[in-house]
Amino acid sequence: MKNKYLTNVYEAFKERYPNEEEYLQSIHEVLTSLDVIIHDHPEYEQFNVVERILEPERIISFKVTWLDDKNHVQVNRGYRVQHSSLIGAYKGGLRFHPSVTRSIFKFLAFEQTLKNTLTNLHMGGGKGGSDFDPKGKSDGEIMTFCQAFMRELSQHLGEDVDVPAGDIGVGQREIGYLHGYYKKITNQVASTMTGKHTLIGGSLLRKEATGYGLAYFVEACLNKMKDTSLKDKKVIISGSGNVAIYAAEKVLELGGRVIAMSDHSGYIYCKDGVNLETIKAIKEVKREGIKRYLEHHENTKYTEDPKKMWEVETDIALPCATQNELDETSVQHLIDHGTMMVGEGANMPTTDKGIALLKEHNILYAPGKAANAGGVLVSGFEIAQNAQFNTWSSQTINDKLRDRMEAIFKNIYETAKQHNQANDLQFGVNIYSFKRLAKAMIEQGVV
Repeated sequence: MKNKYLTNVYEAFKERYPNEEEYLQSIHEVLTSLDVIIHDHPEYEQFNVVERILEPERIISFKVTWLDDKNHVQVNRGYRVQHSSLIGAYKGGLRFHPSVTRSIFKFLAFEQTLKNTLTNLHMGGGKGGSDFDPKGKSDGEIMTFCQAFMRELSQHLGEDVDVPAGDIGVGQREIGYLHGYYKKITNQVASTMTGKHTLIGGSLLRKEATGYGLAYFVEACLNKMKDTSLKDKKVIISGSGNVAIYAAEKVLELGGRVIAMSDHSGYIYCKDGVNLETIKAIKEVKREGIKRYLEHHENTKYTEDPKKMWEVETDIALPCATQNELDETSVQHLIDHGTMMVGEGANMPTTDKGIALLKEHNILYAPGKAANAGGVLVSGFEIAQNAQFNTWSSQTINDKLRDRMEAIFKNIYETAKQHNQANDLQFGVNIYSFKRLAKAMIEQGVV
């Protein structure tokens, strides 16, 4: 960063939050983009817009106590970062995973704010969850924890205040438990959670939305920026949760070939393409490790280290697992094998050095703030359907999702092009989102 105001803001945040690496990484990435336009907007410094947007409006932290199946009292931490309500009620997922920290939730909430702004729907940004680990827990224990978690969080929610959804470790089952208990203790049947079962107001295609949206965004990028498509392209996808599985499904539908997928233990490689139905049976039904795929398909190679998947020769790489999984070394492997594009299905899965290397070698890079916006889009659709007492068909939702993802691509591409950086979608995302947030902030005064 060359601008003194931006540099001072970043240095102040480093001093204020010295141990929050993920959060500092996410804001540094945005501030670096703003360096190009800051001189054209003196009002940003005049009204201290940058610092006001970076700092969360509210952070809620609480203890969650619950009884396991052996009647032992367990204690976890719960969080909700309500980052910005400039454009609408706080909106963003809940994550249950032992690795979560305050820093991770702050970075996720900040990214969610920017992402939601891209959708042009009236949604603010938030994120939350707990260090609770659902793995190995019975349905009863998960329900008990969800109810204890909701007892603490409920006072901060509401359809016009904060509307959470799912994330890692929080699927339709957990959302159902959370929604049911919120309804019980508030005596309100309100659209306060998204990702619900369709019987209780959920939307069709919510589980598929982030993965489908990623594939639609990648297709739009390839069409416009590479004059090609997913058809006949080799694709590798990290992760094997909803985002990865349904990105793979849509890639296959669009004519691509998924040759490798991973989970936390390792990855499978099949040069002729993985069998997605087997993946679904292992991961969605049996909830087992991806290594079990070998029991069904002999022409498959399994490697225990999931990071080695990035050494596979491919046309397109889709990191869909977790933050900072794709580092400089892994990116170099992709470069060496002639990869043409990286599309992020996870939140901030590529390190800063990795992103810089992609750009240096003119590899098309689709940042997650745009590329994985499909999930929150369909969450927005769910809120709209609930408000209308209506249910849209899968085809209607799919068409709306595709159109919105294409519109997001067009908006950020045109924004980057206006600043003579047409090939830099990361720049386009940051500038388009930040300008909208800044305008909304200035319109509302000092609040």
